[in-house]
Amino acid sequence: MAAEDDDALFVLTAVLLTPAQFPSVLGDDYPEACARLGLEPYAEGYGLVLGQDGSGARWTVATDDVTLVACAIAAWDCGMDYDLSPSDRSVAAALPGWPLHVAVSAPGVAAPHDPAPEPETDGGRSALVPPDTEHWGPAQRRLGADEIALQWAVWREQVEDDVEFVDAGESPNESVQRVLKEVREYLHSPPPPGRVRSAFASGEARTLRADGPGWSMVARTDDIAFLLLDDEPGEVLPVGRGAELPGLLEALDGMALRPAA
Repeated sequence: MAAEDDDALFVLTAVLLTPAQFPSVLGDDYPEACARLGLEPYAEGYGLVLGQDGSGARWTVATDDVTLVACAIAAWDCGMDYDLSPSDRSVAAALPGWPLHVAVSAPGVAAPHDPAPEPETDGGRSALVPPDTEHWGPAQRRLGADEIALQWAVWREQVEDDVEFVDAGESPNESVQRVLKEVREYLHSPPPPGRVRSAFASGEARTLRADGPGWSMVARTDDIAFLLLDDEPGEVLPVGRGAELPGLLEALDGMALRPAA
């Protein structure tokens, strides 16, 4: 799409919104993320296209053409050009604002800004905005977990190899025990789609991500886990393997949703 008039969209970036892969800032699971955008949690998912119109206003377009968006993202990741232009028939919603931080802007149009509310939609959905990183809450907790997953080696180096990790059930931190109990319950009562996800890691390992009410966990199946909690702002709590964690991570990986190859 090109920003030739106010109705056109200059595409800046795109992300997938599927049960196995979605911006975790939107929610602890796929249905919650969809609800944040007013979308039905269809199993096929959506692509989210973020851009500016001809006046510079921010818009988030949800399309059900997931394959098109996935191809565009893959091409961009390889440094290739790709014209991401979803057809009007595939557009599920056009939402004002952006739910994520976007570091670039469209050339030749006004600086990014939220569109003026339409008179006929007065009192309706307000513009989407990224979370305020100056404050701690569920969105910031999930963003922190995203960062650990992306920078695993950096965070892992901060935990000494000779630290004597205790079994999960013997942790002196009552919050850690509570979270691990909730994680174990997922094995018996499957949570909503997207609460447990598995992604590629180096070697034979997988990176696991689990979220729940007030907590996020990031782990590698061949290593330790990190917990982040709503009620412990900015704290990252390591959980050692001990005797229990390896089996728990293996079981979680067995039930986790995985992005399409």
